[in-house]
Amino acid sequence: MIKFHFELPELGYQFGDLAPMMSQETLSFHYGKHFRAYVDNLNQLVDGSKYEGLSLEELVRKAPEGPIANNAGQVLNHQLFFEQLTPARNAKRPSGEFLFLIEQSFGSVEKMVEQLDKAASSFFGSGWTFLAMDDGGELKILSLPNGDNPLRYNLKPLLAIDVWEHAYYLDYQNRRKDYLKNLWLLINWHVVSERVV
Repeated sequence: MIKFHFELPELGYQFGDLAPMMSQETLSFHYGKHFRAYVDNLNQLVDGSKYEGLSLEELVRKAPEGPIANNAGQVLNHQLFFEQLTPARNAKRPSGEFLFLIEQSFGSVEKMVEQLDKAASSFFGSGWTFLAMDDGGELKILSLPNGDNPLRYNLKPLLAIDVWEHAYYLDYQNRRKDYLKNLWLLINWHVVSERVV
């Protein structure tokens, strides 16, 4: 019998709360089908293996390339992605120490978003664009394929943008730029800023 080492985290909002920027149908498939499949696959893969008992972050850092690394990365990436979303009416601008770091690294919030948007819209294929932080507190933007994660490069992921087609195809078809434009309206910057600690 498979032990459930990892669980699908609960959302802080209802499926319909992010519409019209992200539809209930998209959330139902993305969270309820894709994310759940990664969690289920990871539980099967680590059960009885030498990686059993490791945290999700440890798995992402330590598992060599292959099924465990891929699924662990996808679970962590999706966890970051869904945690940072909020209904548009609740979205607020970055503030405090996080705003200071943004201005140090990019000059302004607008310039940071512009660079993230450019990186995510121009990324070829399936993967993720991240805002990450190094040990010195400098913020960096990187795009990584498939289920890769900044932790593998000694960077702390702060913001995760899913650019796999399943994240937006039902709502936007192949119009990734439209998806990204509306995604910015749903970012809970308070959650992102708490990841700086």
